[in-house]
Amino acid sequence: MRSLLSRVSFGCRAALPITVIPLGDRSASDIRLVVAKSKKKRKPDDPKPAEPLGTFGRYAGPATLILSSLAEGAKHGYALTKDIEAFAGVRLAPGTLYEALSRLEGQGLIEALESHDRRRPYRLTAVGATALRSHLDSQRHVAEFGLRRLANSWGSL
Repeated sequence: MRSLLSRVSFGCRAALPITVIPLGDRSASDIRLVVAKSKKKRKPDDPKPAEPLGTFGRYAGPATLILSSLAEGAKHGYALTKDIEAFAGVRLAPGTLYEALSRLEGQGLIEALESHDRRRPYRLTAVGATALRSHLDSQRHVAEFGLRRLANSWGSL
């Protein structure tokens, strides 16, 4: 079995190397991408670069949905759930939602706002907007590529 070393860009300044392992008789759910982190050291006064959403692994889907919802404006958990359900047809379970919110806040992609009641609103940060734009541009490229291949091989279905 041979590994294929490739490079992929998440809209960052430089492409990140990935290792693609052939599936053989495994299902698509067994695909694993290994992303190597850059060894380049940042100066202490350099701003932290936006983390690509691809580094969230299984949380990339919920993270994309949450950031896309917050791109419209600040929302609390229940409002996020309802908005995501309306625009994406996906209902995030509370555990998934709050775990993703915690990760996004930890990465500096969103921030919690002061609240005068028990609801805690969140808003997108500038770093989060940059990461979301990069991720959505990357996903658009993948979707267009896949649709072209489908059209070439399967025609219009």
